[in-house]
Amino acid sequence: MTTCRPAAEDYLETPLGALTLEQKVRLLTGANFWTTHAEPAIGLRSIVFSDGPSGVRGVVWDERDPSLNLPSATALAASWDVNLAYRYGAALAGEARRKGVDAVLGPTINLQRSPLAGRGFEAFSEDPLLTGELASAYVRGLQDHGVAATPKHYVANDSETERLTTDVDVDERTLRELYLVPFEWAVTDAGAWLVMSAYNSVRGTTMTENALLSTPLCTDWGFDGVVVSDWTAVRGTEASARARQDLVMPGPVGPWGAALVDAVRDGRVPADAVDEKVRRLLRLAARVGALDGAAPRAVAPTPPVEQGPALAREVCAAGMVLLRNDGALPWRAGGPRSIALIGEHAALPRTQGGGSATVLPAQVTSPLDGLRAALPGTHLVWSRGVPVRQGILALPSASLTDPVSAEPGLRARYLGADGQELLAENRRAADLVWLGTLPEGTATVELRTRHRPGETGPIRLGVAAAGHLEVHLDGSPVLDTDLAPDGTSLGAALFQRPTAAAEVDAVAGATRAITVRFHLPEVCRSSRIAAITLGVEAATWSATEGIAAAVASARAAEVAVVVVGTTPQLESEGFDRTGLALPGAQDDLVRAVAAANPRTVVVVNSGGPVTMPWRDEVAAVLLGWFGGQEFGHALADVLLGHTEPGGRLPTTWPATEADVPVLNTTPENGLLRYDEGIHIGYRAWLQAGHQPAYPFGHGLGYTTWDIADLTIDTTDTTDAGAGDADDLGHSVPVTFTARNTGQRAGRQVFQAYLSKEESTVDRPVRWLAGFATVRAESDSQHQVRLTLPARAFAHWDAGWHTEPGSYTLRIGTDAMHLPLAARISVGARPSYTQQSSRTRP
Repeated sequence: MTTCRPAAEDYLETPLGALTLEQKVRLLTGANFWTTHAEPAIGLRSIVFSDGPSGVRGVVWDERDPSLNLPSATALAASWDVNLAYRYGAALAGEARRKGVDAVLGPTINLQRSPLAGRGFEAFSEDPLLTGELASAYVRGLQDHGVAATPKHYVANDSETERLTTDVDVDERTLRELYLVPFEWAVTDAGAWLVMSAYNSVRGTTMTENALLSTPLCTDWGFDGVVVSDWTAVRGTEASARARQDLVMPGPVGPWGAALVDAVRDGRVPADAVDEKVRRLLRLAARVGALDGAAPRAVAPTPPVEQGPALAREVCAAGMVLLRNDGALPWRAGGPRSIALIGEHAALPRTQGGGSATVLPAQVTSPLDGLRAALPGTHLVWSRGVPVRQGILALPSASLTDPVSAEPGLRARYLGADGQELLAENRRAADLVWLGTLPEGTATVELRTRHRPGETGPIRLGVAAAGHLEVHLDGSPVLDTDLAPDGTSLGAALFQRPTAAAEVDAVAGATRAITVRFHLPEVCRSSRIAAITLGVEAATWSATEGIAAAVASARAAEVAVVVVGTTPQLESEGFDRTGLALPGAQDDLVRAVAAANPRTVVVVNSGGPVTMPWRDEVAAVLLGWFGGQEFGHALADVLLGHTEPGGRLPTTWPATEADVPVLNTTPENGLLRYDEGIHIGYRAWLQAGHQPAYPFGHGLGYTTWDIADLTIDTTDTTDAGAGDADDLGHSVPVTFTARNTGQRAGRQVFQAYLSKEESTVDRPVRWLAGFATVRAESDSQHQVRLTLPARAFAHWDAGWHTEPGSYTLRIGTDAMHLPLAARISVGARPSYTQQSSRTRP
């Protein structure tokens, strides 16, 4: 059993020694869904966890306790800005402090192996170095302010299909060079206080029992923190207890408890293993201030939470990627005289992905809101375009009145199996989720409200939930049905809720009484987990008519802006995507509008890659990702040129789905083979010789750049060569000059890639070895310095080794446009041969 215990921690021994075996084991399973057990006798309070990673929801999923909704991880990653990632983490620390949270369950640092991964929006990138650097900064941003980060999901939990049981077959070299790298950064560079073990298995062993929890996490990297399970991921007693797994969540029921006490007493699990787990938990408690006499280990003041919206706006703009610009952007000062704004997403954007990452912001600024606020003198007409949204859409809170309190919203009653009321409360929203927070003993949830429709006509009133549902309108039954999720897991009941609806007549302004009785299935009763949406079925209309109206609006306007995007049914935790095409007839919509107005700008509101067959037919394409609560304001800033779109792609975007070299996320007989090895993302594209629509690292700004004078400094380097490169400390300094040759200030991300044309080792065509961001005024020149760590030259073969010989360094602005190049000879000391000295990327 590897302990990885730091020296000089005697302060933990006194409380540890005061505990009985039963007390120790009790501490190692959660007290409930979100907190650990307290032990007042030793001065230990509960440690509070909360979902992240792009906001801090707190222990309740409750619209009455809103959260800051930052842009998605892919948006942050697109900034390629380590300092911004630090501030992102610091803002989350402020939110955590406000909500009484000690540990944020983030960042998600799995790699985007396939663009079909349903949860890709929650991860940073397809590249391990970019992911690792951002992960480290995010973790430091949280922990410098006394809040624990929880890098997840360790390891190879890179897709959602059968995620609870998938066995990932991946070789050791691929693990070490790709999937473990971000966790290594989070631990060795940032000192993460927690790591979350994943649901899946790797090479036949589930991760909560896997030797990877010890090596390399503990033995190689010196991790001294707590390994917390993903929720319900620990399934057995002895193997997980003997492993480096420390904390079982949620609780209080779990596979350890009395079974672990018996296993220790019978000698099947060493008592020292339990002591080490408790010691690590106490260490975490001391770090977050949950142990008497220990203040949170903050080294910087927490940013005021009032600054959160401004940061959300900044991150959104910094991550926006201008994929194409035929002179359409930025708009002139004052903006266009008239704008045709088109698409459902323009009025109802996706600001975040679905699943456990969901937070409930106090307000959201849509593109429609943002442009209206920024351009009050511009004639702006919105048309909805083609139908995109699906399923049951929650009734707007403003249309609902609680029949008991007369407050906005609805009356929620929680009833026991005998029908007795356990609790009644006012809720302000018709989309409700309880994660371990249903009142104990709840068997039925009753919702009552008075609904005031905004329009006259037939609507399909319905619900989305898993269980037995009854819906009454003005006392008359309209629905009485059993709804079963597509799958047996709790995740399916939460994130893939089945729906039912019935047509009823609505009259604008005429109030009608709605009652819903939601009878919970046993799995929801026992776990105190449930979710329900009361609403109307998404409206449908003729795509042909919608396109015609959009075309008419575009023809009459100076510019057209089409906002397209995905839906919660496509990008969410719990399932993978079935394709990369935009849903509905959005491609047809864009083509028709572009034909009607040559100044058409398309804004893409997605968390990951989509195909854009019309991309060369429009004046500009701007990728907005899931842009957070300030999406609309940030979009207006970028379109008007108040802010330059700062993003560069953290993933490769294909022209067609068939071109993607690594796509499959579906296990066969429970086994998901990573047969591509180290060749994922842009590495796989380069190996296959395919040309994507937009390569990894691509992104345009509002100015132009010239780079020249590449120099590799061999006078200030440590041996990068013939021996082992076993840490991140050895480096090769690289310098070059960058000049902003445009008419305005701007920012550029310069990327350095290595390759080795003659090698005895299977290698990518090239791989990212470093990057640097530069901001410069018009016609100013800067010397750019970046370092290539020794590990950039190394490969894994039962240890880190560097193959001697000649490597090529290329520098440019994406993985395929690299005009500067030099040779580096790796041996006793690095040397180089310059190949080119000046060109314009």
